[in-house]
Amino acid sequence: MKIPLSYSFRNLWTRRLTTILTASGIALVVFVFASILMLSEGLRKALVDTGSYDNVVIIRKGSDSEVQSGVERIQASIVETQPEVAIGADGKRLLAKELVVLISLPKRGTDKPSNVVIRGTSESSLPLRPQVKLVEGRLPRAGSSEILAGRSIAKRFKGGGLGETIRFGMRDWTVVGIFDAGNTGFSSEIWGDVDQLMSVFRRPAYSSVIFKLRDPSGFEKFKARVESDPRLTVEADRETVYYAKQSEMMAKFIRILGLSLTMIFSLGAIIGAMITMYSAVANRTAEIGTMRALGFRRRDILFAFMVESLLLSFTGGCAGLFFSSFMQLLTISTMNFQTFSELAFTFALTFEIFYKALLFSLIMGFIGGVLPAARASRMNIVEALREG
Repeated sequence: MKIPLSYSFRNLWTRRLTTILTASGIALVVFVFASILMLSEGLRKALVDTGSYDNVVIIRKGSDSEVQSGVERIQASIVETQPEVAIGADGKRLLAKELVVLISLPKRGTDKPSNVVIRGTSESSLPLRPQVKLVEGRLPRAGSSEILAGRSIAKRFKGGGLGETIRFGMRDWTVVGIFDAGNTGFSSEIWGDVDQLMSVFRRPAYSSVIFKLRDPSGFEKFKARVESDPRLTVEADRETVYYAKQSEMMAKFIRILGLSLTMIFSLGAIIGAMITMYSAVANRTAEIGTMRALGFRRRDILFAFMVESLLLSFTGGCAGLFFSSFMQLLTISTMNFQTFSELAFTFALTFEIFYKALLFSLIMGFIGGVLPAARASRMNIVEALREG
């Protein structure tokens, strides 16, 4: 004879105050756990979505990012002649030689300086990134001191708005257009003419060469040939892989820090669940003795108390997930350790985070409930009735 599930529900409802307090503790832990994972996923997604699978990024061998890279002009020209480079509708090669440098700009409101990526772009840079859309103003004229600003830059930094001026490289640069790249790293960049920027920053070499593959399946063959070419000191990666590497260090740091905090908080939640369940056992000693006298087996008692503990933690887990889902409405910015530049991104809730958070709450409930449930199941019938 099994104990009905409604018995566990009723017991939780009878002890509403302790149920709410314990579930709130578990909800807080799940909220922190899910938020950390959402933060890490948001950072990873912002950078991975920045790239396209069909695009290839060429940087100097041994460089971790475009900021540290330098591709000589002659080497960029050799890459440009490779047969894997796709041809656009206008008959030109879909290849861009770009420069990436960092400048410091003050933030709106606080005047606190932060590093911002300046990307020197060419004619093919926009067609290579279909996710980048001009939403205000116009494109800069070639050879001029005009720039485009990402939507995040326009919103967060002084001088980044349409028609405003930013001074760097001993020149005033006018923002003539605002582009939106969605939740990607490009939204945190400023784009200008590559030749003008190389002149201003006195850079003799490009930072990277980006091109679209004529046939995406030909990447491995291209990579092997280019990286073994004695004339070249470069390495090639798919753009998605390159940007995924950019997120690794920061995402790992966030996960380690966040999960460490979560582990500490979870100990408190487990102890809270354990105290609640021990209290439930202590208050129902006579009830447990009666159930045993009626014929319920030890494992039925054990199962009933475990179900009660798991229901408690599941309720807390759902509440924690519910409140953490609102974090998706926030946009935050932080410094990317790989490029030392400001990057704005949003929290991202995925199905994987959803089930991991619920599983984590159930594990807390299981650990917190197993000892009180075992104690309840081992009670002697006579002693339980006498104590009650």
